[in-house]
Amino acid sequence: MKKTEQLYEGKAKKVYATDTEDVYLVEYKDDATAFNGLKKGTIGGKGIINNKMSNHLFQILEKAGVPTHYVKELSDRETAVKKVEIVPLEVIVRNVAAGSFSKKLGIAEGTKLLVPTLEFSYKNDDLGDPMINDYYAIAIGAATRAEIDRISELAFRINDVLCAYFAERGIDLIDFKVEFGRFHGEIILADEISPDTCRLWDSGTHEKLDKDRFRRDLGKVEDAYQEVSKRLGL
Repeated sequence: MKKTEQLYEGKAKKVYATDTEDVYLVEYKDDATAFNGLKKGTIGGKGIINNKMSNHLFQILEKAGVPTHYVKELSDRETAVKKVEIVPLEVIVRNVAAGSFSKKLGIAEGTKLLVPTLEFSYKNDDLGDPMINDYYAIAIGAATRAEIDRISELAFRINDVLCAYFAERGIDLIDFKVEFGRFHGEIILADEISPDTCRLWDSGTHEKLDKDRFRRDLGKVEDAYQEVSKRLGL
């Protein structure tokens, strides 16, 4: 399989067409952004860690009945994925109050929620990815009711699998953001699962092992990503 034209370049990845039907190539970058691109920087080795971690977790989720866009890891930074039409929603699951959730509701960061929460944001950088509900999503044509129900079901299943997996490795899954796509009429998990898209805290010390170290200028960003990679055996 060979990559052909570049189709898209985002904050963390490039996407290429390939000479294989229904397959794209994703290349992970070391670029880092926060606050809808207002803060920019570089995290050394991030692209390699995010690529390998996402692929590893996608394969675990596949075995747990979650369909994903993963096809094959091609190199340290490149992966073949199914050609999906991305549903324009960021899907966020929260287990512990943190970040914007804490700020909006005045709940101390680190407070365990009584049940996991699910929220949607409309994927639009110009608007700041505003939070919407399922009725908004249906009304604007972002997804159908059946798709919303399927996305919600898969999001909570992903949470169950990942919470247990990370807990075995001394990591608390505080929250995470995922995206889904349509592939031949089926809703499947797409994008990535990494320290860029998850809040991951050490179970004992509550040390942050994710992109919050970049967002909040906490230092040792590369060390945090490498620690997660090491615990996952990548």
